Amino acid sequence: MNGPGIAWYLAVAGFLFGTGALGVLLRRNPLIVLLSLEIMLNGANLALISFARLHGGHDGQIFALAVMAVAASEVVVGLGLIVALNRKRIPLDVDRLSSLRG
Repeated sequence: MNGPGIAWYLAVAGFLFGTGALGVLLRRNPLIVLLSLEIMLNGANLALISFARLHGGHDGQIFALAVMAVAASEVVVGLGLIVALNRKRIPLDVDRLSSLRG
């Protein structure tokens, strides 16, 4: 096998997932939380693809494509909510957004 081994890919995937998890846990801005979730999903996708490459199958790559489709829909809905809240002049603080009002 040419190139770096699976351990390097998994180390980068773990770093990405950990960075995203810290962003979700420490930040209060919903936009930053949404971006951190995307970083976590990218780390999980990298792990899936690296295991698929190790085993020679395409299952991990197909599953990673499905995860990317779900992540794209999550971003559309999340950004729509953030824009709607911003237009109503509601402060964008995750701790204060415990319930949605009509």
